[in-house]
Amino acid sequence: MAYEDLRDWIAALERAGELRRITTEVDPILEITEITDRVSKGGRASSPGGSALLFENIKGHPGHQVLINQFGSARRMNLALEVNSLDEIADRIRHFMDVKSPQGFLDKVKMLPILAEMGKFFPKTVSTGPCKEVIRKDNFSLDWFPILQCWPKDAGRFITLPCVITRDPKTGKRNVGCYRLQVYDERTTALHWQRQKIGAEHYREALRRAAAQSDVGAGVPARAAVDIMARSSGGAVLAEGQRPAGKMEVAVAIGTDPAVTFSSIVPAPPDVEEYLIAGFLRQKPVELVKCETVDLEVPATSEIVLEGHVHLDELRTEGPFGDHTGFYSLEDLYPVFHLSCITHRKNPIYATTIVGKPPMEDAWMGKAVERIFLPLMKLTIPELVDINLPVEGIFHNLMIVSIKKSYPGQARKVMNAIWSLGQAMFTKCIIVVDEDINVQDIGDVTLKVLNHIDPERDIQFTLGPIDSLDHASRLPNYGSKMGIDATRKWASEGFTRPWPDEILMDSKTKALVESKWKKLAKELGLE
Repeated sequence: MAYEDLRDWIAALERAGELRRITTEVDPILEITEITDRVSKGGRASSPGGSALLFENIKGHPGHQVLINQFGSARRMNLALEVNSLDEIADRIRHFMDVKSPQGFLDKVKMLPILAEMGKFFPKTVSTGPCKEVIRKDNFSLDWFPILQCWPKDAGRFITLPCVITRDPKTGKRNVGCYRLQVYDERTTALHWQRQKIGAEHYREALRRAAAQSDVGAGVPARAAVDIMARSSGGAVLAEGQRPAGKMEVAVAIGTDPAVTFSSIVPAPPDVEEYLIAGFLRQKPVELVKCETVDLEVPATSEIVLEGHVHLDELRTEGPFGDHTGFYSLEDLYPVFHLSCITHRKNPIYATTIVGKPPMEDAWMGKAVERIFLPLMKLTIPELVDINLPVEGIFHNLMIVSIKKSYPGQARKVMNAIWSLGQAMFTKCIIVVDEDINVQDIGDVTLKVLNHIDPERDIQFTLGPIDSLDHASRLPNYGSKMGIDATRKWASEGFTRPWPDEILMDSKTKALVESKWKKLAKELGLE
C-alpha cells in the first residue's frame, strides 16, 4: 500500500532499521549539514549512504523535528517507491508503452484492465486534509521553522526540498518542481527556478501575456512577447524601459509523501503533471486540497504549505549557495516569492536535504531517475541499450551511453538526440560506446574508450544551453558541449585499418580452472 504521508514513510523507515533518531541538541545553522555530510559519506561498506536522520532537539526550535537523508541509499530509494528494484518501475513503464491501438472488439476488451489501472493514477481533489490543521493568513513567519543554513558562505537559510507548484497560464496544467528558496525575511524568499525549468517557463509565459496585454502590446501581441523576452533575456533580468506588471501565483509544499517528493525532481515532459507521475509510482492517486489564498492545489497530507505569488517586475539577488557541483553557485537574479498564507499540520516535521560534494542524498535520487527513465529515452532513441550518469559527474556533466550500432555515424546522431531531450540538453560530455560494453563498469569504459578513439576524428563540439550551475561556461546558461564517439569504427566511416581482438581466455580453460577454483582459492588465501 502507498505511504499515506511523510509520517507513514518515517514509520516504515524505522521498521526497516533505516532511521536514526537524534536527541542531542543540534543547530540548523551549519551543524546539521556537517553531521549529515559525515553520515552520508561514512556509511558502512555494506550500507553506503548511512541512515535517514530525524533530529528531535533543534536549537532555537523546541518541539520541532527535522528529517534529512531520507532517500540517501539504494535501499531507501527502493523503499520509498515500494519496489525491490527500480527496474520494476522501468518494466511497468515499458508495459504501458507497449499498448497498441486496438484493431477490433476483442483488442478493446483486452485494453479495459489497462485503462482501469491507468485511471488509478490521476490525482483527486478532496475537501480538506492534514495540511489544513493550522491555517494562518495573518500572524505567520518562516522563522518558526528550523530552516537550514547549509554551508559557511551560503547567503543565508535555504529551503532545499520543496515541492513548488505553479500553473501554466496557457494550458492550465500544473507543474511540481524542486526549486530551492533562499529566505530573505519572515515572509519573502527567492524562487530559484533555473532558466530552463518548467516553473521558469510558466513565469515567462505570464510575462509574455502581460506584455501582449499592455499598451505597448496592443494590436501586436506576438511582437510584444518577443520584445519582452529579448529585453529581459527570458526573464533573467529586469528589462530597461517599460515592462509589464502583474503577479503569478505559487504554492510550496514541504514534507510530502516520498512519491510526490521524488516526482518533483524527475525530468518529466511539460505536458505530464508530476501529480500523475506520483500516482503512477505509488499506484494510488495523490489527494489534493485547494489552497486558501491562491488558485492552486497541494498534496493534502503535506506537513507545511506556503502560499503566495511572485511579481513579474521584481527580481532580487539570490545566492551564493553550496551546490551539488561541490562548489558554490554564484549570485544571480531570481523572482521574489511573497507569502500570503501558511498552513501546516500540528507539530509539523520539516523535511530537508543538503547538497555538496558527492556522494550525498541527491546522488541516490539521481541514479533512480537514470534507471526509471531509460525506457522513456528509448522511445526517442530506440538504439539505446543502457546509460550511466556517474555520481561524480553530478549527472549533467557526463553521460555514458551504449548503443546497438546499425549504420555509420549513428553515435553522433545519438549525441544530438540526447541534447534535444528535455533536461538532458545540459549534458556537458556524452560518451557513446558499443552494446558489448557495460556502461556501469567505469573501469571497463575507461579502458575501452581510451583505446577506441582518435581524438581529432572522434570528438565533436557543439554550442547550446548549459546548466545554470555551470561556473565554467563562457556565459551563464550558454556554452559548449562535447561528444565522444567511442564505438568501433567501420570501413563505411572511413576506418580501413584492422581492428584487433580483445584479450579473452578461451571457455575450455576457464571451465577447467573454475572446477579447481575452490581448492585453489583456499591455497591462494582468497577465502
